[in-house]
Amino acid sequence: MTDQKRLVLDANILLRAVFGIRVRNLLETYEDSVSFYAPDICFADARRYIPSISEKRRIDSGPGILVLDHLSRLVEVVDRALYAECEASARERMISRDEEDWPIVATSLLLKCPVWTEDRDFFGSGISTWSTETVNLYIRA
Repeated sequence: MTDQKRLVLDANILLRAVFGIRVRNLLETYEDSVSFYAPDICFADARRYIPSISEKRRIDSGPGILVLDHLSRLVEVVDRALYAECEASARERMISRDEEDWPIVATSLLLKCPVWTEDRDFFGSGISTWSTETVNLYIRA
């Protein structure tokens, strides 16, 4: 691996990229200098939530699905077969939090890089986390 910065994205960051501008702009701005990853389950979760979020906002979900498809060109999808080797450790770190987030932690452990999330459940898990508000600090450091 190169010295290029790397970040694992949580599903909430993917959804922010679909429905907002700021996260998508950050991904596009730094696509050549930062490697972005997300476990396959995060893309599946985002795809599952796009219709209901779109309905609440009274917008068509079609464009949101297209944006998510575009994001898969900026964010490498990590298959469960790769991050599964870190499942036990990841589950242990998330046991008193949201254990369903273990794939994000496992991907972070596998790639030895921080997580970009807005989810506080990762705090105290021993995984470095960055929010959208602070991710520029990590990228520019």
